[in-house]
Amino acid sequence: QVQLVESGGGLVQAGASLRLSCAASGRTFGSYPMGWFRQAPGKDLQFVAAISWNGAITTYADSVKGRFTISRGNGQNTMYLQMNSLKPEDTAVYYCAADNTVRAVLATRQSEYPYWGQGTQVTVSS
Repeated sequence: QVQLVESGGGLVQAGASLRLSCAASGRTFGSYPMGWFRQAPGKDLQFVAAISWNGAITTYADSVKGRFTISRGNGQNTMYLQMNSLKPEDTAVYYCAADNTVRAVLATRQSEYPYWGQGTQVTVSS
């Protein structure tokens, strides 16, 4: 079955960096976009970033633009989120997601991603 597994979360101080990883198995996602979402306590799931099947196209939420970088690994079944200059408001559970549809524009809505990981906690202290 399809499985997405996130790793790399942790507790850091404001201004620090973290790199999240997402490993996909069970099918090949090399032809499809993938994305990152996050959910802070008491808040709705929020889009963070998405990347095209070949890594050539990316899109980011305004709140992370310039600080976070999404990328894909060799073989395209892995994805990363490099998070720099972390802020307390970045504290959330981070989820990776995989699309199964070729779209004209990268998906940014939760409903457009059929595959999800279990999440990894990122906590940024002030």
